[in-house]
Amino acid sequence: MAEFSLDNILRNNVKKLVPYSSARSEFEGDAQIFLDANENSLGSSIDVNYNRYPDPLQKQLKQKLSSIKDIATENIFVGNGSDEAIDLLIRAFCNPGVDNILIFPPTYGMYEVAAEINDVAINKVLLTEDFQLNIEAAKVAIDSNTKIIWICSPNNPTGNLLAEESIEWLLKNFHGIVVVDEAYIDFASKDSWIKRLNEYSNLVVLQTLSKAWGLAGLRIGFAYASKEIINVLNKIKPPYNISEATQQLAFLALQNEEEAKEKTIVLIQQKERLLQEFQQFDFIKKIYPSDANFILIKVENASDLYKYLLSKTIVVRNRSNQPLCENSLRVTIGTPEENDQLLMALKEYK
Repeated sequence: MAEFSLDNILRNNVKKLVPYSSARSEFEGDAQIFLDANENSLGSSIDVNYNRYPDPLQKQLKQKLSSIKDIATENIFVGNGSDEAIDLLIRAFCNPGVDNILIFPPTYGMYEVAAEINDVAINKVLLTEDFQLNIEAAKVAIDSNTKIIWICSPNNPTGNLLAEESIEWLLKNFHGIVVVDEAYIDFASKDSWIKRLNEYSNLVVLQTLSKAWGLAGLRIGFAYASKEIINVLNKIKPPYNISEATQQLAFLALQNEEEAKEKTIVLIQQKERLLQEFQQFDFIKKIYPSDANFILIKVENASDLYKYLLSKTIVVRNRSNQPLCENSLRVTIGTPEENDQLLMALKEYK
């Protein structure tokens, strides 16, 4: 396969695109009187100063993230959840009706949804029976119009990390973009692929504040990549994609890194507890290993158990419609009290 070249895979219309120039990006230096963006200078009826547009490049947030992740701010993209980065990557590199992406089901569903919205074909290679990448099958599925390979690790819904050597093979041999989605990496024992961005110019790593940081309601995610790829994402994103309120709250959360780590430890301990407790139930036929904040279990009758738990006001996720996941439920790790209630309900089942 050819060596990776960003210029070779970037869509021609994106290369020619002159991005929208927001008022806040057209001057350098400090300013005190802003009469450039047609904002309401008198403010609003709420007692919060949100009458000004937010920083379009989230500089303060990126600087804090840079110190935490030990990565330059030029290698960070901030999105409205990881889903925005997923959509932008497809729009930047995949020509509608021509190009395709490669995914490895069962996996996170938004890769496929974003491709379908953008009229981009989807090549699928099932994971192996132990939920690992099938590289031999991937070699067959990759063609000259494959522009992005999507890898979720730890994988959703299976919960496991994907083998490092398989991901390395794709990075070294595929001429397009390889995205490693690490939404759950803070619960895993392995280092993030962020540490290897300098090795692979075609690597994009996605992370989020939704999981370990406990901020799913903020909708904020990150893409880490080469400066060139980040520049492309910034070129085509909406000018003010992250609100001022979201930027402020995310920055505040990042000040409390130790607290986030402590809560992650508690969730990992609770996961280990559930992994042990689940073994007592004979209707749970298989408990899959997990590097995430959830556990996938194979049961006798997923639909029946799902409905039973719902009758107990407990909602889990039935993943039986996913390949290789017949009669499987995905159980998120709750608070200790929530896990107590789950176990009590399971003991009363049947």
